[in-house]
Amino acid sequence: MDPVAVDIVHFYPKENSQTHNTVKFEVVNDENPTTTILRRGQPFNGVVRFTRPFDEENDVVQLVFTLGDKPQFETMGSVRLRRDVVSDKHSWSAKLLDVQEDTVSFEVSTPVSLPVGNWALRVVTKVKGSQERRIYDFDQDLYILFNPWNPDDQTYMEDCQLLQEYVLNDVGKVWVGPIKTTRGKPWAYGQFDAVVLPACMLMLDRAEIPFHHRGDPIKMTRTISRIVNSNDDGGVLVGRWDGNYEDGTAPSEWTGSVDILQQYLETQQEVQYGQCWVFAGVVTAVCRALGIPSRVVSNLVSAHDANSSLTVDKYYTEDMEEMNFDPNNPAGADSIWNYHVWNDVWMARPDLPAGYGGWQAIDATPQETSQGMYQCGPASLEAIKQGVLGLGYDVEFMLASVNADLMRWREDPEAESGFSMVDTNNYHIGRMILTKKPYVFDPIGDEDREQITDQYKFREGTTSERLALMNGVRFSERAKRYYAVVSNLKSDVTFKLRELETVPIGEQFRVTVDIENNADEARNIKASLSASSVFYNGNRAGVVKKVEGKILVGPGQIEQISILVKSDDYLPKLVEYCNMKLSAMAIVEETKQSWADDDDFQILKPNINIKFNEDLIIGQPATTVLSFVNPLEIPLTGCEFRMTSSGIVGRTLRCPAPEVEPKALLSVQLPVQPNKLGSISFVATFKSAELKDITGAATADVFEG
Repeated sequence: MDPVAVDIVHFYPKENSQTHNTVKFEVVNDENPTTTILRRGQPFNGVVRFTRPFDEENDVVQLVFTLGDKPQFETMGSVRLRRDVVSDKHSWSAKLLDVQEDTVSFEVSTPVSLPVGNWALRVVTKVKGSQERRIYDFDQDLYILFNPWNPDDQTYMEDCQLLQEYVLNDVGKVWVGPIKTTRGKPWAYGQFDAVVLPACMLMLDRAEIPFHHRGDPIKMTRTISRIVNSNDDGGVLVGRWDGNYEDGTAPSEWTGSVDILQQYLETQQEVQYGQCWVFAGVVTAVCRALGIPSRVVSNLVSAHDANSSLTVDKYYTEDMEEMNFDPNNPAGADSIWNYHVWNDVWMARPDLPAGYGGWQAIDATPQETSQGMYQCGPASLEAIKQGVLGLGYDVEFMLASVNADLMRWREDPEAESGFSMVDTNNYHIGRMILTKKPYVFDPIGDEDREQITDQYKFREGTTSERLALMNGVRFSERAKRYYAVVSNLKSDVTFKLRELETVPIGEQFRVTVDIENNADEARNIKASLSASSVFYNGNRAGVVKKVEGKILVGPGQIEQISILVKSDDYLPKLVEYCNMKLSAMAIVEETKQSWADDDDFQILKPNINIKFNEDLIIGQPATTVLSFVNPLEIPLTGCEFRMTSSGIVGRTLRCPAPEVEPKALLSVQLPVQPNKLGSISFVATFKSAELKDITGAATADVFEG
């Protein structure tokens, strides 16, 4: 018998697009679509028709998916069509679903960390026991993208509703203009246009990002920030700020990203011209097309710190004439932009300590090189806000953009550096940071404007804002030298944040910092303490309680500052898994010594107890008892248990439960019928209006009757 020959392969582009959140892409809505667009880590369906009836006993069908011209382990999936397949989020599989004469339907599962791009498919057929093979090359486009709807994907967004805005919305607004007259400029991202994905592939190839890196949103967004400008590597847009645009299109004339990407794709030449909001508009189109949640961000009064001092420095002669250069940095002077536009992209950051996932800033406007190329980010907004430098990438540059101090220096022959400080302005930079509000589009007004300044920095002038900047200064030798003129950074006060033991849900807890003054004179200390709720991947959900204040500590004295956090404070703010972060910061007014520390802990909830009233016999009804004690001082209402096991009829069972009084035992009986022998596992969850995410698990043996 000869190997079976393939007549046609079809991936149901329309049907798969419904479940993969790709239904908005134009090409899948053609009358007879030839492009399939999928998301990684999510099964998709296909069918293959052969030129003769398929013999399931003897015919062997291998699907070989490849990305790029030199496939390696991460960029190849080779799977046999089989009935007995258990899909797994880390590997490829192809499950044979049905055979109808010459037609076989199947389901393919892909790894959740798969590199994204335009995958090729080769179908290899042979007969069991024979070496002879037939090869069929599928000649249509098969795009596999990031999947922010999948909890295991690094781009996953907890509030999936927001993906309607940050991935699926193809129009937006960019705030441009100086602070008093800033206005929202509508922008058409058009990420679902037929030219966008092919243009993205061209960009990634031009940037020479290795195919096996294309599943990592950190590397991908850093590359996108580089390839959207043309400074290094045949990128998309030429930046120009001098008003001479006759040989191209003036930046202000663009209305959206598609025209730019289409011109780039068709000519394979860089497009003239862009400025910051044009770069940002193209970045959002590219990121959303690839499945990376993205938003455009406008920083009103933006610093360009050219020498990594975390300051914007203006220099004057002895007679106070302004110099138009930086005598300490021949490469270029610092500058202040009326506004500057960049992007935030959303992802977990497994490369950083916990707490720095979520929104990350990237900037495609070529201002400074980073690692030798014009690229910037991704920089964690949490790191920018806390002033934690050294957490890749370019946190220092972004911190200065939103929070540098403006310092004025005057020539002074007697000063060691040749200059003495005139004054410093802490309030000038990063007056307001804006983006478009989700779900709202106001084409003529500002109803869709959302202020996100507090995601980038603490309120100007507050202790926390000063501390974050000083925290950044501690990490930078150059910045230390600049700020040393303002402060001589003595360290004669010690601080200690007391770590918390376990905190059961419903109980209060206290955050305490011990302060010891080792100096021989009193010290005035500004301090801030906060407790925040955080998601399990470290993304901050919200501040539960915060206090700022001043304390006078006498010479040789020890004092404490603390806040009491009651259950009423944190219960409404808890997110799943009940993780909390304590943050403490302080600055000594006399010496400008600064200090910061934090502590992560989890509020503990009770577990569901799962018991069985009798032995479990296959095929026979049994009773499961689910119970736990209400830990709260209030009744639980709207109660429901859910229990799942692959070894019972119905697999997942739901059971409403009665209202339970404060501190009382809640117990329900749930009938089950085992349908598998041996050891089986049960997982239960409980939810109510007042308390969610109570879980329990058990295993039990199922016996023959």
